[in-house]
Amino acid sequence: MESAVKVGILSVIFTVSQIYCQEAVLQISAGGLDRKYCIVNNQSWTPLSQTLDDAIQYPLMNMTSSLLCNGSGISPDVVKGKALVVRRGNCSFSQKALVAQSLGATTLLIASTIPLIIPSANDSDYAKVHIPLALMRNRDFLEAQKEFGEGMLVKLYAPPHSKIDPSIAVILLISMVTIVLGGYWSGACERDRLNSGVTEGGGGESKADSGELFLYSPLKVVVFVAMMCGMLVLMYYFYNVLVYIIIAIFCLASASALFSCLDAVMEKIGCGTISFSIRNWNFSVRSIILAAVCISIAVVWGVYRNEERWIWILQDLLGIAFCLNFMKTISLSNFKICVILLSLLLVYDVFFVFITPFLTKDGVSIMVQVALGPASGEKLPVVMRVPRFSAWAQNLCGMQFSILGYGDIIVPGLLVAYCSRFDVWINSSKKIYFVSCCIAYLLGMILTFAVMLLSGMGQPALLYLVPFTLITSTVVAACRGELKQFWAGTTYEVLDSSREPLLPEGRTDRTVGGEIC
Repeated sequence: MESAVKVGILSVIFTVSQIYCQEAVLQISAGGLDRKYCIVNNQSWTPLSQTLDDAIQYPLMNMTSSLLCNGSGISPDVVKGKALVVRRGNCSFSQKALVAQSLGATTLLIASTIPLIIPSANDSDYAKVHIPLALMRNRDFLEAQKEFGEGMLVKLYAPPHSKIDPSIAVILLISMVTIVLGGYWSGACERDRLNSGVTEGGGGESKADSGELFLYSPLKVVVFVAMMCGMLVLMYYFYNVLVYIIIAIFCLASASALFSCLDAVMEKIGCGTISFSIRNWNFSVRSIILAAVCISIAVVWGVYRNEERWIWILQDLLGIAFCLNFMKTISLSNFKICVILLSLLLVYDVFFVFITPFLTKDGVSIMVQVALGPASGEKLPVVMRVPRFSAWAQNLCGMQFSILGYGDIIVPGLLVAYCSRFDVWINSSKKIYFVSCCIAYLLGMILTFAVMLLSGMGQPALLYLVPFTLITSTVVAACRGELKQFWAGTTYEVLDSSREPLLPEGRTDRTVGGEIC
């Protein structure tokens, strides 16, 4: 159930978190010091300059004691040629702007104690206002007033944002590294199992020696996908309650996964283990230290999960570990199961991303609403997040991220893991199936990025990844004359004597059980 919960929440979407082109920058300076703050501007009013150098500097006048709904009691000589800061409320933005304009002000800043919105008005009002108008956070103005005191000078500008951001390359790197390592780990586990002679005839759902879950029944795959659909719908209707359950599950599952990953690395590099016993209980010093580190990382993430400036690093670390452990733990028995699972998830993806907008009141897909969560509040920890490096101006108002759902790694990753195990079963020194599937995943991700950039919309990545990986794997197996074996998976006879199967010690037959330990 835990696996279906985690993958089902956001299994199949890649997007760039929304950029509001009206977000701009307010630079306040005095006495040789300057600082930048977030403002929200509507380009339907007077547009702002795109660079700091082109922006005109004005002295700032504090009028936050006034709502500026009328000009009574205010001398035009006092405000002429200055930028004004007034309080939000009691009258429309256009009315405040017209009053400030009539008094000779050059810019109007409205300090808001509530969340910022794009200042709008009737179409007829936009043409009447000829001065820049923007909203700023009241706490930012109080902070600037405390830091700079009197004599503040301001510049307003709105840097353009680029569609192509370096964060996309980082997201691609994270996904590829996770896919490759997860597939390699799964193949290494299979090789160790065969070499140690730990085989069980007939297959089994649960492997006691390794704690892995072995999916070999189409019915179980259908049930798995149905659980994902049900969980996503429940999250849509009961998000405010279930989000905390998902967060708790993520902390437990990711800490356990991180421990498994680090322990495997320590074992690989030959890090020694010191053990001791207390009342017939055996303890490993390495395991205790790793468990403490992994639990601490998960706890830190849980406590500071809403600190967007840096917590994304821990979330990505835990997410990578979760995906790696998932790819190792959930094993697909044959290519038939891979085709059924990935095809069902492709339908799941298309339905919840493209069809559900026609079924919801606000016209937004269930997948997107659940994945991104409310504008303010708890977010589901089911995505890799990387800040948009070129959107520094927008980041002043709130961090902007490129995101990739864990499922966009895990779902194709299960096929990659199967290909890696199949290479072991046929003793392929070049790992042809594993390498081909990884390349197909890379090409699918590149196509996803290209469509996203051209359309300006977030894309369901499985729409491209599933066809690329399934078709590539099928073509490779067909060209090598191994399609029948590749389809059957768990029990097959290698027909080509030039590629001998890797047999466990003591085995001399030509039939290999392809089950995962």
